[in-house]
Amino acid sequence: MEKKRCNFSFGNGKISEKVLLYHDTRWCKTEHRDRELFAMLVLEGMQAGVSWNLILDKEENFRKAFDGFDPQTVANYGEEKIEALMQDQGIIRNRSKIKAAITNARAFLKVQEEFGSFDAFIWSFTDGKAVDHHLSDIKDMPAKDALSEKVSAEFKRRGFKFVGPTIVYSYLQGIGVINDHWEYCDFR
Repeated sequence: MEKKRCNFSFGNGKISEKVLLYHDTRWCKTEHRDRELFAMLVLEGMQAGVSWNLILDKEENFRKAFDGFDPQTVANYGEEKIEALMQDQGIIRNRSKIKAAITNARAFLKVQEEFGSFDAFIWSFTDGKAVDHHLSDIKDMPAKDALSEKVSAEFKRRGFKFVGPTIVYSYLQGIGVINDHWEYCDFR
């Protein structure tokens, strides 16, 4: 018997294996590894204005270009590295987004220092519990909510960039703080 999936994840036409794998194994699944929490923050920021499918297609290139998303390394990038990234055809070559990734790495490290881990910080907004919206239709899924607005405001206060409430909502889904798999989805 074929497994049921949230049908909004697949767009029109052919479903890529990367999209299926992301939906089935990562989306709305709790993530607690700081490096992966940073990776998803960068990827979500890169996604602004482009499709998530494009980000997934380029994800491995991003991981290589951004030194495995090691926040300590990214925080130390200078103009030479920015210029190299601007020439890398395997990633989104947007100077503002690249600079935001560096700024966010620095802010991320400050959060780690203050809270002991970024994981402790991000999960503190929900007392360590995932928020499950028990959705039954795409029309029920918001682009943002009170939680993403609160987290976005705190990110901005701490100097993060490309962290508006819509990007943060998607980020919270991506790291499992929010579970928006539909009720009938076998991958809840």
